[in-house]
Parts: sequence; structure tokens; C-alpha cells
Amino acid sequence: MSHIATIELEVTDLESLSKACSQIGLNLVQGKTTFKWFNGDGECSHAIVVPGARYEIGLILKNDKYELQTDFFDKGIEAAIGKNGGLLKQRYAVERTRSEALKKGYRVIEKQTDNGIRLHVRM
Repeated sequence: MSHIATIELEVTDLESLSKACSQIGLNLVQGKTTFKWFNGDGECSHAIVVPGARYEIGLILKNDKYELQTDFFDKGIEAAIGKNGGLLKQRYAVERTRSEALKKGYRVIEKQTDNGIRLHVRM
């Protein structure tokens, strides 16, 4: 049965989310106020377009943080962002960490491993 599900990820930095989306082939459309799901359009502040999928991911502003909502009935969503959004969560965490480290003058080295991504943050 189709329904809107919340991806357990609190987004506080749209720039980092945009970079994370680009890394995995998605497109964050800032200012897009609706997102597609099975029953039509849901309201949002921004949306993530998933190439090859019929549905989208909506960013809903709640308490100064964005909540991500989507309809996983479209298997293209899960294929693009991973089970329960795991790939998107990981990429967002990487980009957010990189952003904060660079602000403080650190170097960041990213390595892909069999289990995911490893970041080395150095002076």
C-alpha cells in the first residue's frame, strides 16, 4: 500500500544536502513547493528529484530543520537513495562533516571502503 514515509534525517544545511544529492545523481530543487507521490502532490518547501523515478522527496520545514518525506512505493526512490534513505543519509553526513571541517581550516580526505565512506580530517 502506498503512503508517505519520513526518512529519519534532520537536514539543517541545504548546501550540504545539495552536494550530497549531486554525488548520488539526484537534484535538489530549492523553492519547489510540491513533491510527487502516489496520491498526487504533497506540500513542501523544497524537493529532491530522483531521475528515473515517478515520485520525489519533499523537504518539509519543522522547527528550523527539514524533514524528508517520500513514497517508497516507487522502487526507483529506494534504488537511488538506499534502503530507508541510507545512501542519502551517509552522503549528507559526509558533506556536512566536510563543510564544518573546512570552515575550521582542516583538510578532509575521503576514501571509499567496502563498508561505505571513511573520512580523515587533518590539520
